[in-house]
Amino acid sequence: MNSNNEPRPKAEDIPGQKLPYPAKQSDMNPPPDSDLSNYKAAGKLKGKVALITGGDSGIGRAVAIAFAMEGASVGILYNENDSDAEETRRMVEEKGGRCLVLKHDVRDSKACNAAVAQIVGEFGGLNILVNNAAYQMAQKKFEDITEEQFRRTFETNIFGYFFMAQAALPHLSEGDSIINTGSIVGITGIPILVDYSASKGAIHSFTKSLAMSLGERGIRVNCVVPGPVWTPNIPATMPKEEVENFGHEVVLKRPGQPEELAPAYVMLASEDGSFMTGSLVEVTGGKLG
Repeated sequence: MNSNNEPRPKAEDIPGQKLPYPAKQSDMNPPPDSDLSNYKAAGKLKGKVALITGGDSGIGRAVAIAFAMEGASVGILYNENDSDAEETRRMVEEKGGRCLVLKHDVRDSKACNAAVAQIVGEFGGLNILVNNAAYQMAQKKFEDITEEQFRRTFETNIFGYFFMAQAALPHLSEGDSIINTGSIVGITGIPILVDYSASKGAIHSFTKSLAMSLGERGIRVNCVVPGPVWTPNIPATMPKEEVENFGHEVVLKRPGQPEELAPAYVMLASEDGSFMTGSLVEVTGGKLG
């Protein structure tokens, strides 16, 4: 249910649409539900500091709001969409949270180090890293994936996660956590997103390996694995005919909304997830391959 107690949009409620990349969340029809109006906070992250990449819209925005509601100070890192980033800041502050807006490109290791230095300088530390920045662009034929697109996809989706984890690690200690955003297509595959699917599969194995590497230090590393979620990337990067009826293939017959993903990140960041590391947590609406 959304904040107006109306059912969430079903697949048939999603019309075909194509927006320029990067799309603004406010231009989507219907708009995604990412205001956390249904969320009941319990102080699970009080006193913590979190840095969320790709935090300007979609899942990242919802996670930032949820973390703030749980008592964390948050930094949101984004690359292009200034207006969406400012709207996320406004929404976090409206919930009583503190939000530092950081414009950087995660493909650049120096930028990742700068972002971490900024949030540590502003809030005095870092406890939670959420690697969520992502790039995708659909291509109907495999041979149409250019080298430029292939590099951008991998440099954003896995190089960026790697660089951010390395930048954050000196500031993390026992009980802190890294949470990566994977994708169900990293498990099942999808023909129009071959490069993206491969990068998400890399994130899943990166999560498991890094969890093993950091286990002795008590730093947990987990991965949320979304199914089809109604975010700006969908109308900006998918063919119009794929956007129409988006989410029809899952058991629940609808796409997920960003705020439905956020509680999984809260669990993994908090004491609720204290015995979870190396986990791939599927939040897919029943996407069964």
